Amino acid sequence: MTGEQLTTPYKGFLGQLFDFSFSRFITTRIIKVLYALGLFFGFAATVGLIVGAFGDSTTAGVITLVLSPLWLLLYAIVIRVLLEIVMVMFRMAEQVGEIARQGRREA
Repeated sequence: MTGEQLTTPYKGFLGQLFDFSFSRFITTRIIKVLYALGLFFGFAATVGLIVGAFGDSTTAGVITLVLSPLWLLLYAIVIRVLLEIVMVMFRMAEQVGEIARQGRREA
């Protein structure tokens, strides 16, 4: 980050969203929403899968009904791990930026 970016005043969400200098991260602010959306779409897909399976046959519907919670659990774990990896990368970037700022202050 440059000195200009460090003195940039705090902008609202839309201001940060359309900040083409990428001086501030919005991902850390919306990660909870992304996780909730991922879970919602996973749940909706699971319900659709169950309804579709019952449309094919009762046996397929029952098997899908029994196995779908496992699929949804695995899906939620994968979404969570991927978003945690994203958060780790952003936190590392913030900490590296802080280390760089401290180095410039000492110099």
